[in-house]
Amino acid sequence: MRASLWRLRHVIGKHKARLITGIVAFGVARFFETAVPFLTAYSINLITEGDFDVFWPVAAIVAAVIARYIVVTFARLSVRRSGLNVAYDLRQGLYDSLQDQGGEFFAKHTVGDMMTRAVADIALVQRLISMGTILVVILVYAGLFGFASMLYFSPMLTLLLLPPMPFVFWYAQYSSRRMGVASKDVQDRLSDLGAHVQENLSGIRTIQAMVQEDNEIARFSKTNQAYADAFYEQGQINSAMAAWMPSLAAICSLTILSYGGYLVLEGTMPVGDFVAFFMLVNMVVQPFRVAGFIINLFQRAAIASDRLYEVMDLEPEISNQPTGKTPEYVTGNVVFSNLTYAYPGTDQPVLRNINLDIQTGETVAIMGRVGSGKSTLLQQLVRLTDPEPGSVLVDGCDVRDYPLSQVRAQLAMVPQDPFLFGEPLKDNLTYDDPNRALDLIWDAATSADLKDTIQDFPEKLNTLVGERGVTLSGGQKQRATLARGLIRHAPVLILDDCFSAVDTETEEHILSELKRLRKDQTTLLVSHRVSTARHADRIVVLDEGRIIELGTHQELLESGGYYAELERVQREGGEDEDLAATRIGQTGDSI
Repeated sequence: MRASLWRLRHVIGKHKARLITGIVAFGVARFFETAVPFLTAYSINLITEGDFDVFWPVAAIVAAVIARYIVVTFARLSVRRSGLNVAYDLRQGLYDSLQDQGGEFFAKHTVGDMMTRAVADIALVQRLISMGTILVVILVYAGLFGFASMLYFSPMLTLLLLPPMPFVFWYAQYSSRRMGVASKDVQDRLSDLGAHVQENLSGIRTIQAMVQEDNEIARFSKTNQAYADAFYEQGQINSAMAAWMPSLAAICSLTILSYGGYLVLEGTMPVGDFVAFFMLVNMVVQPFRVAGFIINLFQRAAIASDRLYEVMDLEPEISNQPTGKTPEYVTGNVVFSNLTYAYPGTDQPVLRNINLDIQTGETVAIMGRVGSGKSTLLQQLVRLTDPEPGSVLVDGCDVRDYPLSQVRAQLAMVPQDPFLFGEPLKDNLTYDDPNRALDLIWDAATSADLKDTIQDFPEKLNTLVGERGVTLSGGQKQRATLARGLIRHAPVLILDDCFSAVDTETEEHILSELKRLRKDQTTLLVSHRVSTARHADRIVVLDEGRIIELGTHQELLESGGYYAELERVQREGGEDEDLAATRIGQTGDSI
């Protein structure tokens, strides 16, 4: 526990001035609180001696109480503000770390789990600093001021408080270990719960379409029950501590009350001193009443910090180590040289010995059946997956030698999945640069055949598209993401099957616009349609990760291979492009 919490010192250190100020202020507040029993003892002793002139002692008590209230308020605000700042830094650090992770990480960790870490786990750390610091400081100051003051009034009575202390510390250690195990289980089950809800809501249309609501409710009930059981077990441990600690405090108070009363009756201890001593006992014992709560805070925060650093300690899957020897702007020459790639954890290569030289300004179409490696090839180019050194060159330089931000800015990729943010359409189209001129937005929309669609919306460009673009059709989302790619005017534009949801007429319009806009720029496009590929300068056909055909539309038709067979099937049968490509690949026709 101490090791994981010790790591937080670097984050807390940024805000140590405010935190230390709060801790010192608590010491001042405890001084005023300790002054009250002394003033009370003085007043009572005066009265028992027949002197009723206690105005000034009482006024001093009122002043001490008011001063303590002011100082405590300031101290709490300082400490809690420090907790908020630490939580902010941790959340920012976690978010920054997630931005650098690749596909392998997100294949192993669910979005719901990451949301739990970013919200619930960080909240536990914040709670420890904001509330736990206050309780620990109060506990420490209570011991220092309280025991010193009690020794002043009666050393013998003070010694009577010591026997229970070893048991208190042993029980705290025992409960701390149990609480650590239980807290980890609670946080893990909470992550499962978050992941289940996120997945369920993301796929709600599929669930409803397949009438699986009752099954999903039953599955959620099991996940929910597992979290409830874990939380109940943690609650049992916490309840036991909450019961034992006040009992020990009560025993201490009862002991002092019995023996102290005897001393008063014997006349060896003034009544005022006894009352003050008993007030000090309450001040010292009170923090022990919440010792179980303090242990709970520390253990849950320790588990939470472990879970946070588990993510933040991960090295990015894609290393960003530019050499500084690459050009500032690329022109668009792309070379794949003996490129072979297998996904981590697998021995089967997805790409095998790919050799391809794409000249600046050339448009190249990539075709092949599902699973032939088309998308993986494009991902290598923008380093969504990392190629072997020297296997992918851009303008004669290894793509790994470029800054990662430059690669992904100047080699613009429009992915296969048309993802849109739940923001106005205008913000989606100008995602990389919100300050773009309005005419550039409309030009891109026109080229993507989206202008008329936008004009039909009541709010035009300010139309909210909903989460993941839920208010738009598949074709509209695809054209919106295409417009988002076109507006960037990148030297290299990569289109990963971006025409599958549009009709042939729309496709022809977009392709003619691409030819006009990008006649001097490099374009790579994946498609299953021969009607799309025939517009390219060259066509590459992949199968099982290898290039099996390469040439122009006419050359490939004349060769009578895979491409020619696919063209015949699509022309004569009108078969679905994906189905036709897959069927030909499976049967091995003309390959």
